Amino acid sequence: MNLEEFKTLSAVKRENLLMPEILKSLIDLGGQADSSELRETIKSDSTLVPENYISFQKTAKSGNQYRPFDFDFNFAIRNLEIAGFVLRPKSGLIELTDKGREIDPEKLSVEKEIRQVTEPIWQQKHAQNQLNKLKKSADKIISTISGDSFVDIQSNGSLGIEDLVPQWKQRLLKALKQLSPKKFELFSRLLVKSMGVKIDPSIGVQLSGDGGLDGYGYITSDEFRTARVAIQSKKWEGTVSSPEIDKFRGAMDKYNAEFGIFITTGTFSQGALAASRIGTRVITMIDGDRLVDLAAKYQLHVTPVTTYQLDDFFNEEN
Repeated sequence: MNLEEFKTLSAVKRENLLMPEILKSLIDLGGQADSSELRETIKSDSTLVPENYISFQKTAKSGNQYRPFDFDFNFAIRNLEIAGFVLRPKSGLIELTDKGREIDPEKLSVEKEIRQVTEPIWQQKHAQNQLNKLKKSADKIISTISGDSFVDIQSNGSLGIEDLVPQWKQRLLKALKQLSPKKFELFSRLLVKSMGVKIDPSIGVQLSGDGGLDGYGYITSDEFRTARVAIQSKKWEGTVSSPEIDKFRGAMDKYNAEFGIFITTGTFSQGALAASRIGTRVITMIDGDRLVDLAAKYQLHVTPVTTYQLDDFFNEEN
């Protein structure tokens, strides 16, 4: 199925195709994965979801760019969670339950085993949300209290972009894309250094566009073994294709690097992901989504803040 055909499917049909793919990918990944890793596996291995649909972007009324795939993916995960096939032990992490580990995704009946369980719950949530809207309208309650915004999460099909991707992630990715090429290379080297690579100041630190590496260093995996690591960073809006990976591998050859790290603000094509796994020297691929997560993990020019979310207790009538 090509991109245009897939886009014409209803949201429910797209989610129904995704759910078995998510279960298969989780099984392949050992039963647990973060959202970025799961998306990447579906993109590289799925024969049902078109590769270019995953990176396809639209413009919302607010002017923000978003990916429709994120809606499908998040609702598919939520349906699997409600039906008892997956759980979220912590934010961003998805894990198979005993029920999920026992199921054969090829034989899964999405309608009988998932939709019949989840649809009544979605309908109930929709009714509750409509009631909450009426209450807010009648009482003229403003949406912000003491500077804290409360987002109304609605039923399937009406979730906002900000609910799927936290606003700080959107802002950070946008900011990374707006960096100059030289500054983005500096950020990439900072990330790799934070991941344990000792940067070599004499290799790969030329200005952007030199056709070579954007960084080079060494990582010690134990007390004795040190490996050479090549770094490439591309501040791209679109998709990195396999020829770019081939060029990077050539640069790795020049400097006898055992490992490679390719960093981009964009996405990778299936061909690029496949090319990264060829041969004995695997290249670690970091796309925009994963880059944002890693920047937060290592707190690279970002500072965590604490906030609080009100639970359903405050939605009760009395």
